[in-house]
Amino acid sequence: MLRKNDIYEAEIIDYTAEGSGICKIDGFAVFVPSVAVGDKLRVRILKVAKSYAFGKAEEIVEASPSRISSDCPVFGKCGGCTFRHIRYDAEVAFKQKRVTDALSRIGGLDPGLIEPIVGADMPSCYRNKVQMPVTKDSSGIIKAGFFAPRSHRIIPLDDCMLQCKAFAPAMEIIFAWANTYGIVPYDEATHTGVLRHIYLRYGEKTHELMVCIVSKVRQLRHEKQLVEALVSGLPELKTVVLNINPDKTNVIVGKECHNLYGEGYITDELCGKRFRISPLSFYQVNRTQAERLYKIASDFAALKRNETLLDMYCGTGTIGLTMADQVKSLIGVEIIPQAIEDARKNALMNGITNAEFICGDAAEAISALNKRGILPDCVIVDPPRKGCDGVLIDTVALMDPTRVVYVSCDPATLARDVKLFSAKGYSVQRAVPVDLFPRTCHVETVVLMSHNI
Repeated sequence: MLRKNDIYEAEIIDYTAEGSGICKIDGFAVFVPSVAVGDKLRVRILKVAKSYAFGKAEEIVEASPSRISSDCPVFGKCGGCTFRHIRYDAEVAFKQKRVTDALSRIGGLDPGLIEPIVGADMPSCYRNKVQMPVTKDSSGIIKAGFFAPRSHRIIPLDDCMLQCKAFAPAMEIIFAWANTYGIVPYDEATHTGVLRHIYLRYGEKTHELMVCIVSKVRQLRHEKQLVEALVSGLPELKTVVLNINPDKTNVIVGKECHNLYGEGYITDELCGKRFRISPLSFYQVNRTQAERLYKIASDFAALKRNETLLDMYCGTGTIGLTMADQVKSLIGVEIIPQAIEDARKNALMNGITNAEFICGDAAEAISALNKRGILPDCVIVDPPRKGCDGVLIDTVALMDPTRVVYVSCDPATLARDVKLFSAKGYSVQRAVPVDLFPRTCHVETVVLMSHNI
């Protein structure tokens, strides 16, 4: 029986879905963070449950061939990255295995259907969006950072290895302004202070920069001086927005935005289309990899000029609009009103006239389309991490599309849903993992299902 604080020698044999290492000690699975498969190490037991335990690496006795030195000073403290300590080829191999295991074990698929993962050319500096909570460091200087794993303790940092290079100069200007004028960071424990988050977005193709300040109050002291400093110091700056979040919540952004400079949004290009990006808009954080993912989804859809495409969970319309010129009509469905408004504006901006966007619950919207006699030839679903609602899968099957393209951000819920679609007569033809989030444990997958005839 394992006991807390005892130390054992073991070898890491696999990773969990969250990226912790797994070793076996006396029949127990022991989960150890920040280690690599192949590491031989001394493990201190921290907590023991009925059939598993948690530990930490006390000493690496023999390093794995895939282990490298981290290039980030706060790796392991900050909760942003999972895999800065292993080679990138080892990371994508794990993600390939994770998708294959989920789809074969849970979904019942032949592992041969899962094609090689599409890795990233740039595993660093790819994020076009960052949201950093604000705090004071030990010297009382205002900084921003990221939360430590499984906590709300902020780890201050000057730069992030994942975010694009345009963000660091903006952060420096905001810090200087906040420290000069004594702007008080928000404290979520006491609900005091005003400056909650620094929120930045960047258009990789257009080189347009957005600065958004998330505040507890409607007006910050010395707003004018902040805007002047940003405008004079950032040639790529397009807009400055104040987002107001007065609530006692861990939700980052509030519903209300005030433009302090510019029009309140930036634009970027994706798959030859132009998109508006506001503080409340969804846009893929890794544009280059998103283009590759959308190209795979488009190839899987194999659309024809006389067909109708239904884009479920459409967000601001990015996936569907990139395929609109391939079909007779595009219908997008999304429950968030702001996203639908942005989708309609994106269609207008791109001169797309064959698109309709419906705001509402996915299953209810499909039922309404059924009553109108609209039966799509192809359906794209891009659900949140929890996957598709069972009612939605039933309703999609009743519409009888010939193809369903599923874009997933979670292999486990994807595998569950693939099995549900299979029971409705849809079989998987192809599946391709895509690494949109290098150095983290997340992986996207695109799956093509066709109706069994």
